[in-house]
Amino acid sequence: MQIFLWTCVVPNPSTLKRLTLWQLTAYSAALIERMLPNYQMFSEAAEFGDAKLLRNQLDLVWQRLAQPQFKLNFTVQLEKLEEVIPNVEDFDFFGVYPALDTCMALGSLLQGMQDKDFQTLNNVALLSKGSVSYYLELMLAQEQADEQGEGGDEIVIQQADIDAHPLMQWEMETQQELLDFALQAKENKASCQTLKTMALSEGMSNLGIEI
Repeated sequence: MQIFLWTCVVPNPSTLKRLTLWQLTAYSAALIERMLPNYQMFSEAAEFGDAKLLRNQLDLVWQRLAQPQFKLNFTVQLEKLEEVIPNVEDFDFFGVYPALDTCMALGSLLQGMQDKDFQTLNNVALLSKGSVSYYLELMLAQEQADEQGEGGDEIVIQQADIDAHPLMQWEMETQQELLDFALQAKENKASCQTLKTMALSEGMSNLGIEI
């Protein structure tokens, strides 16, 4: 079975360019809140990694955002994270991919904070969307395969079908909602709490996994 995906490039929302470094960091942290359950589910199923470590690192990021004077050793945290990043070749089930995306997103967040680099922080939103896109690509491909049966035609997944799926629509709506709030958010603890609450309000990860 061959799977072909016709893709189109969707540019980042122009509002991203209007965010301050603090606002972009907080927005990115909120997106990772929606990705963490994917890593936890994989970690429990594969008996690999340390979901508590990732949870603690994201909590440290929120603390730094709420208290700028809080010291956070980014180098140490990045080294700890590296030890629990899964190798996709070592696992034979889908869960490793969103788990890897979660680690890459958290790594981009920590590295972007350390370097004060907007582009590195922008990777978080792309990784979150990419996790949803790959999940839907495989799901739609399986649906086509089931409909065609053995000896069916090539499976072609159109980007438009992925973009139109309710899960992707929810992902993009959530990203926009968080982005809109971050754009006018004051750089304080209250804004952090609001963003985190917004990210977790549906009680599900970005792949629809119940928290």
